[in-house]
Amino acid sequence: MRIQPPSDLAVAPVARAADDNRATLGGPYSLASSVAKLAKEAVAAQVIAFFDEKSSSPETRVRHPTRVQSKERLFPPGAVVRRVHGDVTTMMVGGISGLLLQMLHPAVLAGVWDHSSFRTDLQGRLRRTARFIAVTTYGSKLEAEAAIARVRRIHEKVRGELADGVPYAASDPSLLAWVHATETTSFLNAWVRYAEPRMSAADQDRYFAEMAYIAGALGADPVTRSRREARDVIEAMRPRLVCDARARQVGRLVLYGPPPNWIAAPVQALGMHAAMDLLPDWARRMHGFSNPRLARPIIRAGTLGVARSLRWALQ
Repeated sequence: MRIQPPSDLAVAPVARAADDNRATLGGPYSLASSVAKLAKEAVAAQVIAFFDEKSSSPETRVRHPTRVQSKERLFPPGAVVRRVHGDVTTMMVGGISGLLLQMLHPAVLAGVWDHSSFRTDLQGRLRRTARFIAVTTYGSKLEAEAAIARVRRIHEKVRGELADGVPYAASDPSLLAWVHATETTSFLNAWVRYAEPRMSAADQDRYFAEMAYIAGALGADPVTRSRREARDVIEAMRPRLVCDARARQVGRLVLYGPPPNWIAAPVQALGMHAAMDLLPDWARRMHGFSNPRLARPIIRAGTLGVARSLRWALQ
């Protein structure tokens, strides 16, 4: 259930499945099985559609993991990164929570506001981020390094001035360290909450240690290699964080933007609440989000149910 391009996922078309089912219906059990099969493939097709890469360039594509030899991979089988990044629900919840954290930094927000299509093409931006994660996690070392080089070239062009005249640059090592620390912490927190609640502290630190390669290759400094080091980077940056009108606007766009289709609407709404719930208390207060203690068990149980359903659909 890794985040892979649709061309690499073997999901039969729903129409063909319907034809097969009509030929084999033979009672309540067969009918129930056929309906379940149709539902499973319909859900899988919707997830795959989000990662549709028909318009992507070759350098953003990743081969199916079984077609990449172990010696070619940046992260070999058994790597914790491959485990953590292999769940659609936790990556969605962690990714949105990470974005909400990152946008509290004025320079990160300015870079997104001034130099990206985030406000007009949110789905495209999220899709490109998902592709980068797929390539660096499951692709070959050659593919991963090409994707990293492409991001570095983009970062070199992203620079400007804040409202107070202070210059900013996306290639700033401290900004890259902030983005990496918040992203990896959010991904891991979502994985632990909704997939592996008994994940050992050693494996959690191993996740950060493995992801340190990506941070260093992108130019981050300091490079975090443990949960504690990531936490230290986030805490050290807190005095510089601000939630202004632009940060709130981006937050609303991320949380309440239109879903890709009507089927995804309830799942997206639940996922957005789960992302807010995943934030540290201080970040939630900065954004002005409520702290619904009574609703929290419902949000978490619902998100866990969605996660299990998507694992079933994509297995």
